[in-house]
Amino acid sequence: MIKNPFEILLKKENKDNKGSTEFQVVNFTNRIRKLTSHLELHKKDYLSQRGLRKILGKRQRLLAYLLKKNSVRYNELIIRLDIRKKKIR
Repeated sequence: MIKNPFEILLKKENKDNKGSTEFQVVNFTNRIRKLTSHLELHKKDYLSQRGLRKILGKRQRLLAYLLKKNSVRYNELIIRLDIRKKKIR
């Protein structure tokens, strides 16, 4: 039994290419989902809220970079991770 279904996405990624933009976005998405579930239980954990905002900003910058460099890979990643409701461009 897999507790986090997004760990599968990390295992499918190439282990040699951990610095790729897609791998980093998947990794940040996993951390965001874990922190979100943590914050549902602990609403007054302000340090975790701050960490979540920082991770969200990093992921947003990486996605903006990926959109600028390769919009096809961006759209595939958005669909695969189910991050946004609509595709851009």
